[in-house]
Amino acid sequence: MSMAHDGEGTVRSDAGDRLASPCVVISDTHLGARSHALERQLVDFLRALPGRASSLLINGDLFDFWFEWRSVMPRGHFRLLAALADLVEGGTDVLMIAGNHDCWGGDVLTGDVGMRYHVGSWRGSLAGWDAEVEHGDGLRVVEDRRYRLLRRVIRHGAAVRAFRWLHPDVGTWLARGSSETSRAHRALDGGRGLQEIAVRRLGAPRAPELLIFGHSHAPTLHRAPSGGVYANAGSWLDAPTYLLVAPDAVELRRWSGSVEGDLLDALERRSEKALPQR
Repeated sequence: MSMAHDGEGTVRSDAGDRLASPCVVISDTHLGARSHALERQLVDFLRALPGRASSLLINGDLFDFWFEWRSVMPRGHFRLLAALADLVEGGTDVLMIAGNHDCWGGDVLTGDVGMRYHVGSWRGSLAGWDAEVEHGDGLRVVEDRRYRLLRRVIRHGAAVRAFRWLHPDVGTWLARGSSETSRAHRALDGGRGLQEIAVRRLGAPRAPELLIFGHSHAPTLHRAPSGGVYANAGSWLDAPTYLLVAPDAVELRRWSGSVEGDLLDALERRSEKALPQR
């Protein structure tokens, strides 16, 4: 897999343009922010996917903090990484979109685990839908103005190189403190800001059929006036919700320990026919 660095110093992979059906979407699990019970719950969920999902999309903030030093990575997530590696080895395509808490991914995620890792907005065929996926941080014009300035600094190549010189224990301690602060700033608007942005995008020329954000921690399925669908998988910090996308519909479900989970909401596709599955 070819790798490159974007203008902000983060690693970008050449992600493919297709996720096969059915596709499961999760986001904002923030592993490390809570007890290990949350990670064990997520591992159980991942272990149930083989044979029931052809692809998995992780829409950012899988980890509350992730950084790869030259020979060190954050401790505590080896069970989760092993479960993801098993999915990949079993033939499940796994794509991770970088979030604001785990935008410094690299060789461990792509080389050792085998997932695809993408920084920024992704556009392609998702379970047959023409879809666009983005984590959602920094999109609100007014509310996220200061954050966008900070993001440019912390993702700059010079800042990444300087951080790598810190002892991992020190760097992790510093990151945990700032992570706790940013995580406290949840979407006070209940996700309405990102939903309004999604509706505008879905009504624009060459808009996708399906637009997926994360970040707001607000599980959402919404039909825009244009007919397009906005979806948000929510956050596992609040409830273990996820999206299940098939060529004819997208569903919002809650993991309850069963294979299928509990259906919370669903929207059917309005296009005349699904994109062909190649």
